[in-house]
Amino acid sequence: MSTTTRAEHAAPARGIMPLLAITLSGALVAVALGAYGATHTPTGRPLALVVGFRSMLTMKVWLATAAAGPALFQVFSAAWMWRRLPGAGDPPAWLGPAHRWSGTAAFLLSLPAAYHCLWSMGFSTFDTRTAVHSVAGCACYGAFTTKMLALRVRRLPGWTLPVAGGLLFAALMTAWATSSLWYFGQSGVPLR
Repeated sequence: MSTTTRAEHAAPARGIMPLLAITLSGALVAVALGAYGATHTPTGRPLALVVGFRSMLTMKVWLATAAAGPALFQVFSAAWMWRRLPGAGDPPAWLGPAHRWSGTAAFLLSLPAAYHCLWSMGFSTFDTRTAVHSVAGCACYGAFTTKMLALRVRRLPGWTLPVAGGLLFAALMTAWATSSLWYFGQSGVPLR
């Protein structure tokens, strides 16, 4: 005879509902951004703020590249905080706050580029590169939404936060590779 109680059977089911809710929220953000970008008539105009850059394009390229740095630190620091970094030892006390601030920096640095992409250029399917870039950019903010909600919701499976963070990182780096890295290769900016 089983000694499992009804509450023990219900526990996994309770954990799945918050997971579905935060995943759906992130998906809705990604789809809403894509729908806006696809239906909005692109203005073709640059943002008013191009401080210190020759053009809107170079500003976007360098801000996206600057956002990639803190994003890389996010992966490194998360692995260290969760003790998945071989040989690193115990994480120092400053690592948690540094992880949070690096995420904030990456998000803030990405906003002008993302805003300009959606407002001025729209969701592009001109070629494979721009289509992948458009999907990755929208997915990035959907994954960001899911990750931020996962930080606040209790009773989620333990793998939720690493998966959400990994998807966010993958989407951001895909958007970066299909824009900034591509630009560096086309413009002759030396990569070595």
